[in-house]
Amino acid sequence: MSDNEEGQGPKSTFSTYVAEGDQLFQKREYVKAIESFSTALSLQPDDKNCLVARSRCYLKLGDAESALKDAETSLKDNKDFFKGLYQKAEALYTMGDFEFALVYYHRGNKLRPELQEFRLGIQKAQEAIDNSVGSPSSVKLENKGDLSFFHKSNGVRSKHLNHSHKRESKKHCQKMGKNEKTAKELLGELYSDREYLEKLLQDEDLIKGKIRTGERVQDLIVGCISYLDTRTAFWQQQKPIYARQRDRKLMQQQWNRLLHKPPSDPTRYVLDSLEEIDTALSSGNTDSGLKKARELMKVVKEWSGEVLPNKREVLGNLHSCIGNALMDLGNMDKALHHHEKDLELAKKGDLMDSKSRALDNIGRVYARIGKFQQAIEVWEEKLPLVCGGLEKAWLFHEIGRCYLELKRNSEARDYGSRSLMAADDISDEKWQLNASVLMAQAELKLGNYKACVLHFEGALDRSKLLQDDSASEAIQKVNTDIPILLSHSLPHPFHHPSRLWSFL
Repeated sequence: MSDNEEGQGPKSTFSTYVAEGDQLFQKREYVKAIESFSTALSLQPDDKNCLVARSRCYLKLGDAESALKDAETSLKDNKDFFKGLYQKAEALYTMGDFEFALVYYHRGNKLRPELQEFRLGIQKAQEAIDNSVGSPSSVKLENKGDLSFFHKSNGVRSKHLNHSHKRESKKHCQKMGKNEKTAKELLGELYSDREYLEKLLQDEDLIKGKIRTGERVQDLIVGCISYLDTRTAFWQQQKPIYARQRDRKLMQQQWNRLLHKPPSDPTRYVLDSLEEIDTALSSGNTDSGLKKARELMKVVKEWSGEVLPNKREVLGNLHSCIGNALMDLGNMDKALHHHEKDLELAKKGDLMDSKSRALDNIGRVYARIGKFQQAIEVWEEKLPLVCGGLEKAWLFHEIGRCYLELKRNSEARDYGSRSLMAADDISDEKWQLNASVLMAQAELKLGNYKACVLHFEGALDRSKLLQDDSASEAIQKVNTDIPILLSHSLPHPFHHPSRLWSFL
């Protein structure tokens, strides 16, 4: 941007810059995303969602302090803004302030117990604290004495600088000898860089020099080593077990007893490959994930049961991954084939979790291609296998929605009611909203206008709590037509409730 353009100020709207920032964030262009969010904030400085978005970018770039500053600003007017609480906790965690991070994860979890992010945050912060307290002798690489000496006042530092670099080099070597194995594991490729810095520190002629800004080369080298020591300590404390999506968690549970085998073992190879596939599919790289899954399936099919004890589970999981990828690509026939293969393997092995997963996916394929009766039959077969409240709320809602498409409005209302009850049990506002809209639509088609209005009003209240502006606008738009029907006592219901599904 030129100086003239900067002087003229932003040329577009706030929402345009925010959308641009979101798109750049998804592309992992975090520096450009920060620029877009910053321009948006110049138009609306106190927009808390934009502050959180920029904070996320800073965190991705490793600037935890700036991330924390934006998160705290987003909480200035509303201390219970859950997105700001989560972002503040993430920033504190990244800075190594695990105890304070845990406080804010708990605070967010108390406000929004249905959100998985806060539960995972509590878990990883607690594990980091436990790792730190549990083994104090190995929690961090010592970084005192002459290394921290260079962070003191300039006068004292310059007085002793020329007499201390040999002692620093010796101390560094002693520390690395003691913690060499740990540091090498945690630093990975950066370990060779640290070794190189250690060698530079022993070059007396080099360390006496200065760079253009006047800073001594020795100070730069020591600062870099100190930073790596700090990062090593942080990574050693961290070690959390990150929760995975349902399918990946299922495979980890199935293979848990085999994790003691060396990484070169087929078991480890499969686990690593499945994680790569899951990462590719989750990040939108569908073609790449599909290719990896097909390649792994070819390899696994050639192995015997002795080489891979859980071969059937692995093949089922791969069929599931391939089916989901093909569904994203719009190839519904082949997607259905792979999900049915997953179901077949699950039934042969009496694998209830895998069976539930397969029925779930088969129902989604049928619903996507408009075969709502088949989707209902498959999902109703899955019902006895459902355990969690969130899955119940989702499944009841989807079955009800299929009945609504088939104009079987009473059944749609009944399943909407069951979905709402399940959502109430777990206090999930999003699915309370979805279930309320489903019931409102069913009542509308049944001609029960008063009940319809009550459900729409409940949905509107929940959309406001969720700060879901698009949902609120859609509900208000439809809800304005209902009183007209009531006042005129029209015999026929409003015929366009499906417009509400666009935001769900």
